[in-house]
Amino acid sequence: MKKVSVVTINFNQDKVTEELLVSIAQTNTYQNLEVIVVDNGSTVNPIPLWTVKYPDVKFIRSELNLGFSGGNNIGIAQATGDYYFLVNNDTEFTPGLVQKLVDILDTHPQVGIISPKLVYDFDRSIIQYVGFTQVDYYTCRNRAVGKNEKDIGQYDNLLGQTGYCHGGAMMVKKETCEKAGLMADNFFIYYEEVDWGERINRSGYQAWVRGDAVIYHKESMTVGKNSAFKEYFMNRNRILFIRHNAPAFKALVFYFYFVLLVVPRNIVNYIKEKKYDFISILFRAIWWNITHSKHSTELGFTINKVS
Repeated sequence: MKKVSVVTINFNQDKVTEELLVSIAQTNTYQNLEVIVVDNGSTVNPIPLWTVKYPDVKFIRSELNLGFSGGNNIGIAQATGDYYFLVNNDTEFTPGLVQKLVDILDTHPQVGIISPKLVYDFDRSIIQYVGFTQVDYYTCRNRAVGKNEKDIGQYDNLLGQTGYCHGGAMMVKKETCEKAGLMADNFFIYYEEVDWGERINRSGYQAWVRGDAVIYHKESMTVGKNSAFKEYFMNRNRILFIRHNAPAFKALVFYFYFVLLVVPRNIVNYIKEKKYDFISILFRAIWWNITHSKHSTELGFTINKVS
């Protein structure tokens, strides 16, 4: 039986993280499992209390907030499993989840990473994800399969290749990480799992999704919806993803598309919504990409000043 290391990140969401730990304890029957929680520089360190409350869980404290990519990379570095199950702390497990994903990785050598179906927690009859299409390099857009559909079992038999796995829940082989590398730290949050998926695909592995494996997701619990923080990193990393992955001609087309269409459209929307401060945030996201190399780990943005 392969060992599975569940890795999740906490950042000022102690109650949410505890709900995940409870769901694992209540639903999981896979025996060879370790659970790792990385506290990503929370204002108050919850680990001393958690160590007493959850003695079977491995806790790691980072004094700095290293984002989704950096936090997961810390957890992977101390994981001892053959497979790493990276899950958002705002998820909850369902019975059989781990075993169903392990079964595919055990029996399909070409599969390097796999996601379950993600269902919204606020309404567990609505699907968030059962696969992604490939990113169009000309626009840096893709589509989530099944998103916002009513779940009537239409994907229960789905099993096979997808463009990318979902960062909310993805199980990856240790050997995949050794060959493709870990997530790029400089994404911090957003697009990092898609960038990682590109490298995994190029390394010769496939990304799969299994529709009868389910995890519930409390979307945007960590950063909130339509926050300045999210707006900055979504725009910054959209450009950074193209810089990392697109061929020169397609990248050039994207830059024209972004400047001539995306920027004016976003500014109009900001004005309509009276979010005038988002205009400067958009230009700061663009400026970071102009002034930093694509491999720079300097975020170029004071995270604590944005909420």
